[in-house]
Amino acid sequence: MSKPKGFEKPVGVRDYLPYAVDKLRMIERNVLECMSRWGYRQIMTPTMEFYDTVGVASSTSDQKLFKLLNHRGTTLVLRSDMTSPIARVVSSLLKEEPLPIRLSYHANVFRAFEEEAGREAEFFQTGVELVGDDSPDADAEVVALAIESLKAAGVATFKIAMGHVGFLNGLLEEVLSSHDHEQQVLKKQLLDRDYVGFRKAIQDLDISDSQRMKLEGILRLRGGKEICDQAIELSGHNLARNSINHLCKVWEVLEAYGVSEHVLIDLTMIGDFSYYTGMTFEGYAAELGFPVCSGGRYDNLLRQFGRDVPATGFALKTNRILDGVKGNVGEAELPVLIRYNPAGRKKGLARAGELRKEGKAVVTRLLQDESEGLMADSELYGQIETFI
Repeated sequence: MSKPKGFEKPVGVRDYLPYAVDKLRMIERNVLECMSRWGYRQIMTPTMEFYDTVGVASSTSDQKLFKLLNHRGTTLVLRSDMTSPIARVVSSLLKEEPLPIRLSYHANVFRAFEEEAGREAEFFQTGVELVGDDSPDADAEVVALAIESLKAAGVATFKIAMGHVGFLNGLLEEVLSSHDHEQQVLKKQLLDRDYVGFRKAIQDLDISDSQRMKLEGILRLRGGKEICDQAIELSGHNLARNSINHLCKVWEVLEAYGVSEHVLIDLTMIGDFSYYTGMTFEGYAAELGFPVCSGGRYDNLLRQFGRDVPATGFALKTNRILDGVKGNVGEAELPVLIRYNPAGRKKGLARAGELRKEGKAVVTRLLQDESEGLMADSELYGQIETFI
């Protein structure tokens, strides 16, 4: 392989130019302020973690982890999400803190994708974790906060699709008890949104027509509160019934928040079925065909770090919002230009100091010619003052 040129960079990473950084920081600031108003405190964790702890516990598949060795030969990983590192902290440094614990974050994360897929290997997430509360109100809180966070990020039009892993697990156990492989195949097709493959796989199963109708029925369970009754009619399995009852209580809380207009129930939406244990959700912006946020309940994760407590949370896919959503997150204020010649230098620099104390951005420039660049400057600066 030839040596890379000086201007090249690895596939999947990018440079953020000033205008993009301005927008990214504004999204970050607005969203974190929103989360703070809901009682979530910001946390920061290391970029590198031990593979045998955080890496193994992560929801990211092993082949998508960036691994490296330290000088002792111990395998490390670049963090692939923030949930596992936060679970480590909550189970150790915050072990004595009373529950529930509410934490927020904004961080870059790393995942290795095939080069031809065109996916980013480094990207940003902004999110929260609510640890120590397994109630429907806790699940509703993170969904409602995700809605408010999307608004704070400038996403004007969006929809939250909300499902429950337990309902599908109960339905599959009812129809395909002891057929673990077939259950995993059907779950994978739902996860991939391959509904054609899902139907074909059902037709290939050695089951009765009524059982096929039950499995195909889940594809029709998308809508509003009416889905609760339809789901109860579809499955009599205790896990499925308990799951849909929990989800419908979440809906009732979202109605109390006044945000249910942004939400639909979609029982085909299961998230990562090896990771989530209960309610899951994804948020879709009108301009984009892929999620701008995702989250759900993951009650088994902290157990891997020695603290068996429930947890739920979500993450905004900040890069997708930055690149694909034409929302209004506020316009950056143009800086002030202070121009001066040698005679006006002292007054000009003093004025620049005053404006900076007021919180304004100020650029100073020594004039060689009084009319120097005035027309061009008027497009770059919100205010121009001259001292001569």
